[in-house]
Amino acid sequence: MTNSIDEVLNADVIFVTGSNTTENHPVIAAQMRQAKKRGAKIIVADPRKIDLVKDADVFLQIKPGTNIALLNAMMNVIIEEGLEDREYIRERTENYEALKDIVKDYTPERCADICGVKAEDIKKAARIYAQAPKAGIFYAMGITQHKTGTHGVMSVSNLALLCGNIGIESGGVNPLRGQNNVQGACDMGGLPGTFPGYQKVVDSNVIKKFEKAWSVKLSDKVGLTIPEIMHGAETGDIKFMYIMGENPMLSDPDINHVKKGLENLEFLVVQDIFLTETAELADVVLPASSFAEKDGTFTNTERRVQRVRKAINPIGDSKPDWKILMEIMNKLGYKKKYLSPSDIMDEIASVTPQYGGISYERIDKVGIQWPCPTKDHLGTKYLHKRSCARGKGLFMPVDYVKSAEVSDCDYPLIMTTGRILYHYHTRTMTGRVEGLNKKAGYSYVEINPSTANKLGVKDGEKVKLYSRRGEITTTAKITDIVEEDVVFMPFHFADGAANYLTNTELDDICKIPELKVCAVRLEKISEKVLEEVYV
Repeated sequence: MTNSIDEVLNADVIFVTGSNTTENHPVIAAQMRQAKKRGAKIIVADPRKIDLVKDADVFLQIKPGTNIALLNAMMNVIIEEGLEDREYIRERTENYEALKDIVKDYTPERCADICGVKAEDIKKAARIYAQAPKAGIFYAMGITQHKTGTHGVMSVSNLALLCGNIGIESGGVNPLRGQNNVQGACDMGGLPGTFPGYQKVVDSNVIKKFEKAWSVKLSDKVGLTIPEIMHGAETGDIKFMYIMGENPMLSDPDINHVKKGLENLEFLVVQDIFLTETAELADVVLPASSFAEKDGTFTNTERRVQRVRKAINPIGDSKPDWKILMEIMNKLGYKKKYLSPSDIMDEIASVTPQYGGISYERIDKVGIQWPCPTKDHLGTKYLHKRSCARGKGLFMPVDYVKSAEVSDCDYPLIMTTGRILYHYHTRTMTGRVEGLNKKAGYSYVEINPSTANKLGVKDGEKVKLYSRRGEITTTAKITDIVEEDVVFMPFHFADGAANYLTNTELDDICKIPELKVCAVRLEKISEKVLEEVYV
């Protein structure tokens, strides 16, 4: 997030797109609702009528995969009506003329047809956003998990720059992270082309810096993304994988493809706290300790580095991740020893500029938001205050491109996926909680009443879903949350796992798969109505 969670309370406009915030980020959603009570306006753009729609001043129920068309149309309205922040654009941005040239063709009337919404609603949303002194955009994987996901993020940035909302309090561009330490993992180099602190592996000066710090020779080659690794495993180019705290046998697209890849490996190691569907395929399982059994830090969605403290001793033969990795590292010949996670944080600070001023002593009671470059720095509440990190904010105009799959005669429905309140990711932990399973214990597919009527499907019936990659059996849930000819599935469940169906088509830039849009066919298979367990 460019901004902070608490800043939500003082926003004049909150624009939520591609995020089911009330279910996936309920604490932040609660602050959005508090902001609403204080007078803020809320815009929601999503393929589903999510709970936050109850608080929305404008709801744009767009077709899956049409985010860029919508955002371009909003910018078209803003520029046509002279609502852009001309002073901000002149002083703090570049490439504006190219943006104007692209969006001039994205009229609200044209994009209303593409997105499946009313042109007047696009205009209303654009005016509300542009006329607000402080407007924040909040998005999640509904923006990113597309073949054009990188372009979707660029479009979000374009809109924020157009109205001068980057570098101000209670504004900004705010991606809501899906797990508790996704931000921290990226910060620490959990990306194929970076060292800690987003320092590029292709930069010779960066290589020299880390070679000196670690006393080893390092590669300057960009690595592979997870989809590329899975493809390599299936073809035999990847021989060995080490998976930590991840369950691709449920979370990755085209599970049949994932299974073939993992089974084709010569050696698979899985490090986790439970025997997941992925761990069941492993040659070696390393038992890790849970968050409650170890010390360390998490960096949350607002860039805040926070302490995690051990509440109980590790159970059985489990060990904290850092100890397991250190022992393997030592076995492989690198003899570096750490006595505690605090030692590791000190090393992080020594090689990672935005963590330079962070230590366990400084975050003993309250976490610090990076960048925090020095020991006397207080941390950074919001980014780009005086100027963007690159100097001037760069408009990156992009065209709308259809999703890799669209509906046709063989697969007439579009399926999108997401999460629900009661479960977390692949249910590795929440699936073991009886109370949560009573609330939501098995997979289902949301179907619009009109679509269900055409297919002769009743609520609670067993149905079969087919895509070009596989088929599953699940339960029908008839609801007007989704539009006609659009279906939604939560991806949490091993029974009727949605990701048997999803598409592996990748974003050309960042290689993220298009999990949010795939074409499917739905058929009823049973007249028997199951007991309703949803709330």
